[in-house]
Amino acid sequence: MSNILAEIVGYKHIEVQHRKKLFSVESLKAAAATLPKCRNFYKTVTKSNPRGINVIAEIKKASPSAGLIRQDFNPVQIARIYESCGADAISCLTDEKYFQGKLEYIRQIKDEVDIPVLRKDFIIDEYQIYESRAAGADAILLIGECLDSAKLLDFLILASELTLTSLIEVHSAETLMRIRSAMGFPQAGYSVIGINNRDLATMKVDINNAGRLSHLLNSDTKFVAESGIQNAGDIARLKSFGACAVLIGETLCKSPDIAAKFREIFG
Repeated sequence: MSNILAEIVGYKHIEVQHRKKLFSVESLKAAAATLPKCRNFYKTVTKSNPRGINVIAEIKKASPSAGLIRQDFNPVQIARIYESCGADAISCLTDEKYFQGKLEYIRQIKDEVDIPVLRKDFIIDEYQIYESRAAGADAILLIGECLDSAKLLDFLILASELTLTSLIEVHSAETLMRIRSAMGFPQAGYSVIGINNRDLATMKVDINNAGRLSHLLNSDTKFVAESGIQNAGDIARLKSFGACAVLIGETLCKSPDIAAKFREIFG
């Protein structure tokens, strides 16, 4: 890891230690135990879709690369718009320092929509997995470039025990080769690969990254293409790469009319 990603992960270790003092892991486990089974994020994003691809629409206020994306930011209102437009699942940034997100948004959104909700953050500790479940998330993001193989496997086991789906994100061929054997572990239907077109170390985007890395997957392996999606042409390209779903946020959230932009891109 280097540059921006290393900085974020370094800060995340400090943040997690602080949060552990505010809320014990025992309290999170107790809260999670009262919740029903998670909505099936895996099934939702890998199913056959009449539009030819599933959509994970992201709620994103800001980012290190783009700065402030949406001034009039209302996560619940955005979530309702996404669902009404036909989004299959919602992703919500919860990192506060770099993306101006909040963990509380997960529960607020979950209470207002019927589709699965992904917590998107930099998860580097088991504590955050319990925290995600207690907050009402149906799925979590696990970034391959942030986790060694042993920790990734441990996280996948815990997430599946909590009925959370894991979106395992990779950007480089090296990381994909290292973690691809973890797909379907510890049981099928609880993890899906995500190919990020954005290099988190530099924040540079190349939408063709999904195409390059897809050739390293088995032909029947379903994957989500993430980042850099601007228009309907990009969607057509990602379909041609074999993506079963796309994760799109910045383009939608920066539009004055989110619903109109959604229709423009997805029809």
